[in-house]
Amino acid sequence: MAGPEKRTGKRTLPVKIKDDVLGGVYANNMMVGHTREEFVVDFIYAFPQGGVVNARVITSPGHVKRIIRALSDNLKKYEQRFGEIKEANEPKPELVVN
Repeated sequence: MAGPEKRTGKRTLPVKIKDDVLGGVYANNMMVGHTREEFVVDFIYAFPQGGVVNARVITSPGHVKRIIRALSDNLKKYEQRFGEIKEANEPKPELVVN
């Protein structure tokens, strides 16, 4: 019997998660910037006294398209299973990253 790689024609890639990344970080806000070559996404934990950038992801415009598609697909599946999500209000005051 053929393995998954032969059936689908796709290769598998083992991925490891570093211990300091495994637990994840909480973010309730984000900021996005871009140049012609890349997008920079800062994930922020904002609280009344200030905020902190918990993670920064830098990726190509082509990957941003794939990320948006993957998030959209998963959001759709989530809402089909659990019901519609109401969009959160924009945070106030405006965030300023130093």
